[in-house]
Parts: sequence; C-alpha cells; structure tokens
Amino acid sequence: MNEPMRKFMKVGIVHFMAYPTTIKGEGPVVETIRKIVLDDYFSAIEITTIKNDEERNSVKKMLESSHMTVTYGGQPRLLTTGLNINDLNEEGRQKALANLKAGIDEAYELGAVGFAFLSGKYEEATKEQAFEALVKSTNEICAYAKSKGNMKIALEVFDYDVDKRSLVGPADIALRYAKEVRKEHAHFGLMVDLSHIPLIHETIEESLLPVKDYITHAHIGNCVVKSPEMPAYGDVHPRFGFPNGENDVDEVVHYLRVLLEIGYLNDKEPPIVSFEIKPFGDEDPDIVIANAKRTLNEAWARV
Repeated sequence: MNEPMRKFMKVGIVHFMAYPTTIKGEGPVVETIRKIVLDDYFSAIEITTIKNDEERNSVKKMLESSHMTVTYGGQPRLLTTGLNINDLNEEGRQKALANLKAGIDEAYELGAVGFAFLSGKYEEATKEQAFEALVKSTNEICAYAKSKGNMKIALEVFDYDVDKRSLVGPADIALRYAKEVRKEHAHFGLMVDLSHIPLIHETIEESLLPVKDYITHAHIGNCVVKSPEMPAYGDVHPRFGFPNGENDVDEVVHYLRVLLEIGYLNDKEPPIVSFEIKPFGDEDPDIVIANAKRTLNEAWARV
C-alpha cells in the first residue's frame, strides 16, 4: 500500500497487555502510559482500571493533552475476578454487571470513547440460557453507558474451547448475538482480534466476513495453538515471530486486506486497530512493542 496507514486507521495499543504488571490497576501505570503517550506512532490507547485516585487523575491529565483516542478495556475487570456476565446464577450476573458499570463510570472519567468486555464461560447443556443471559446483560450495559453519554460498547470475540472458553465465540454465534443487541442499541458492535482467530479454529475470512457489518474495533496479535506443551500456548498474545506462533507479517497482511475489503479500514472515518501483544517470560515490553511496530510497517507496505 503506497498510501500512509494513518489515512485508513488509528494505530493503537492495549496498554495493560503490553505492560502486564498494570493489568489490575496497580504497578507502574503512570510511567508506562506516559511512554505510549510520548510515542507518536500511536494515535489510540486502550487502558483499564486505575485503582489509585491520584494516579488516575494524573493519567486523565496526560490523556487530555495527548490528542489520542482513548478506549477502556473492561475485560480485566472480569478475567482477574472470575466474574461472568452470562452467569446463570443471578447474584453472580449482577456482580459482573456492577463491576462493568463501575468500569464504564471510570471510562467516562478518563475520557474514553469506547468500552469493551467479553462473554464468560458456559456449559454446553445450558448454552441457550447463557446466550439469553449474555444478551440481557449486554442490553443493560449498553443502556447504562447511553445514560451517561455517547460511549460505544463492544464485545471482544474470544475462543470457546481453548483458553478463555467464552460463549462468543465462533462467527455464527457472534453474528446472532450482535444482531440481537443491535435491535435496541446502535452504539454496540464487535471487537475482532487476529490473535483469537486461530484459537477459534476459523480462517480470517470465516471469522470476519459473517460479522463485517458489526465490527467496530480490531486488534492485531499472535498466539500459539499447535500443542498445549508449547511455550505461550493459548490466549497469551506473544510477540510476532514467537516460536510456533500462528501470526506474523504474512497473516497481518491478510488480515489488513480483508479489513480493507469489507470497509472497516477506510479513509472517511479511520477506525482503531490496536496491537494486543504481551511480553513472554522476562522479555522487555518496550522491545516487544518495537517488534509490533516493525511488523505492522512491513505488513502495510505489502497490503
């Protein structure tokens, strides 16, 4: 592609994955967000909860002056607590809802324009009831966000039988779910992730084309699925070029081409495309981020 990628997308990064010690809202949150804010390669940043009020206020000020698009990942609020938004136990579902609503409040406080979450585990025997619970919860989340402002809501599509074992899930159920929620909430959409596509046992086309009208956010990353014995097996988001990884430059090229073909990448309203990458073992987060930027640069040159 001869034209600059910034004409077609806002390149972002999932802060709490790139710097995983911050995923619970503690650790070097301010310092690491500042690193990203100072890097003009990125036009968008995805953050999560920040427990300390003073640190959260510092981050808010940084983001206000950064000229970056900010979104909020509610996924850690569920994954680090074991809460399930499609819990068939009503008390458990309400706890998950309350947690995400608190996240929405924090997201508005930090100036985020989008909020994401994920579906929870399920049992095959009660899959339909879990689906109904998920739709009910999502409608409540969307209505709550709408009552506070214009924040967009997205559910991130995850694997259903490898690691996170989320209800959504393969393309067929993702499409059914998105259609159902969109009946009431136009500000809802799906977040797709190149890292998760091999984990869902789908090709890029199989994963994206059925839900193309509902994609509102995209991630780029890598995974290992060949064998449970391999390092970084599952939904671990290792760097590009990781041994036995599924995604590298060729796959990123393929993914970007499909996103262009379906109109997600466009020069009218460039959407967010964020790296979701994580250092493995004692890898340096800053080197892993540099790796991701080189990978995207090379891929875009070949699109």
